[in-house]
Amino acid sequence: MNRGIKLDLGSLRELYKSGVASPADVIATIYDRMNEQPLEPVWISMVPREKALLRARRLERDPVGPVRPLYGVPFAIKDNIDLACLPTTAACPAYGYAPARSAPVVQALVDAGAIPIGKTNMDQFATGLVGTRSPHGACSSVFDARYISGGSSSGSAVAVASGLASFALGTDTAGSGRVPAAFNGLVGLKPTRGVLSTQGVVPACRTLDCVSILSWTCDDAHTVWNAARGFDADDSFSRVPGAGDEAAPWLAGGFRFGVPSASQLEFFGDDAAAALYAQAVERMEALGGRKVEIDFGIFRAAADLLYAGPWVAERYAAIRHFVEAHADEMNPVVRGIIEGARRYSAVDAFEAEYKLRDLRRAAEGQWENMDVLLLPTTGTMYTHEAVAKTPVQLNTNLGYYTNFVNLLDLAAVAVPAGVRASGLPFGVSLIGPAFSEQALLSLADRFHRSQTAVPGDVLDLAACPPGCIAVAVVGAHLSGQPLNHELCNRQARLVKTCRTAPGYRLYALDGTMPAKPGLVRDQQFRGPGIEVEVWAMPEHQFGGFVGGVPAPLGIGNAVLDDGSTVKSFICEPYAVAGATEITRFGGWRHYLSQALSAR
Repeated sequence: MNRGIKLDLGSLRELYKSGVASPADVIATIYDRMNEQPLEPVWISMVPREKALLRARRLERDPVGPVRPLYGVPFAIKDNIDLACLPTTAACPAYGYAPARSAPVVQALVDAGAIPIGKTNMDQFATGLVGTRSPHGACSSVFDARYISGGSSSGSAVAVASGLASFALGTDTAGSGRVPAAFNGLVGLKPTRGVLSTQGVVPACRTLDCVSILSWTCDDAHTVWNAARGFDADDSFSRVPGAGDEAAPWLAGGFRFGVPSASQLEFFGDDAAAALYAQAVERMEALGGRKVEIDFGIFRAAADLLYAGPWVAERYAAIRHFVEAHADEMNPVVRGIIEGARRYSAVDAFEAEYKLRDLRRAAEGQWENMDVLLLPTTGTMYTHEAVAKTPVQLNTNLGYYTNFVNLLDLAAVAVPAGVRASGLPFGVSLIGPAFSEQALLSLADRFHRSQTAVPGDVLDLAACPPGCIAVAVVGAHLSGQPLNHELCNRQARLVKTCRTAPGYRLYALDGTMPAKPGLVRDQQFRGPGIEVEVWAMPEHQFGGFVGGVPAPLGIGNAVLDDGSTVKSFICEPYAVAGATEITRFGGWRHYLSQALSAR
């Protein structure tokens, strides 16, 4: 088998479908690759080769195996997430334990056909964005070994970027999945808090922790996210979206993206990063976005609460008894951060919570003016040497654009955004309200593909954005017509103008105010199709909209010229008995223009 196989999900699907390779072949190739390098610093422990091969062969014999969404896909797991066959250490050997079962998020992926390879290195207790705070060694960026990999999900990122896994699980409390994704040219999805179960995950800040996904493409991240998500009744932080939470009609077009003012941007002297961010803003505008300058100071104030406030006490609460008994066996920088939490009181915690509530309300005002926030994932990138000299401050710098996201209950996707002249990668993050990750991934995929060749399938959700219903309008609700405001007031966005399939007639109805047409299906008729606009309407707005539609009109289904079916205005047959048929005009607008010119 070709040792140079690509491990993105699209490439693996083609390999398996064509019969060129089997899951066992891919797993064997990965272990052969790993035999050529030491276990550390990327890995902490490995699933034995024969055990992984046995799992692959069982999948091959399973009649439903090939239809599983992650059939034969090898993946890595950060070592603060439980995998039943291997110890969990959080990169602290003295803390290690043998889990009786895998974390639900891991088990969901295994049930979907994925094959775990091993547990990856990390900043100890997920406390760091640098990837250097581990007794198992410091990971390096795959672009330049002099530079850090980013953390805390360091090994997870390097395992994927080195071709040792198709995707990896990390965690992300302050940027621990997004930063290493940026430093290794990957996509890093930080889902909404609670969407992926955190049961079986060693806590960092339990109220803020997220399981993150590192992958080659946005479509891969979406596939993994889809397989892993689900409400977990045993996880008290698990949650599901409510009505309207996932709605992203802006994905259909004309989206607004927020950027900080020039005075609020910080690149720590990295002019190449500043230039690449400016190019990313231009690229987003070329994709149809409208740039909106926002007050980033609100978000920065929230970020400051994470480590300069009592939330660090959550890290102490998570492993308090271990710290008190085994402090000498911890990384000294990590120990200093976690033990520093002792200085905070309950009064400090409440005062910080009140401040965060104020900042959340202020941030809501900023979100009124934007759909997506576009930021550098980090302002710069550091060498191992620099981090060793100033470990805390440089780590703080790396969180400038990431630390606030979970505190403000947002979702984020880190995506590659170019390469410096030095050869080092640069990345940006698309950030949105809670439960917006599907829309963010779709837009991030467009952005990613606008700058480079990306393998696998395109993740295009714009035709019917997440949380929305596609509605075809044919008359008074068209753009510029008197009832169009009823769509706009319900946050609907125009997706496209097109025609119905042949087999529809249009009538000018008598006695309607404002004037309206009636669309009627006639399966025996082969006409040109009627012009319609398709709008994406948030699901939670749809019922109220339908409730306001007067007789003889209603909402039913219509077939479009591309063969798709959408909700649409239709007319009851009795109303067209004496009405004037206007099908020959091809649409309501043309009919109105002809009627006006005839006066």
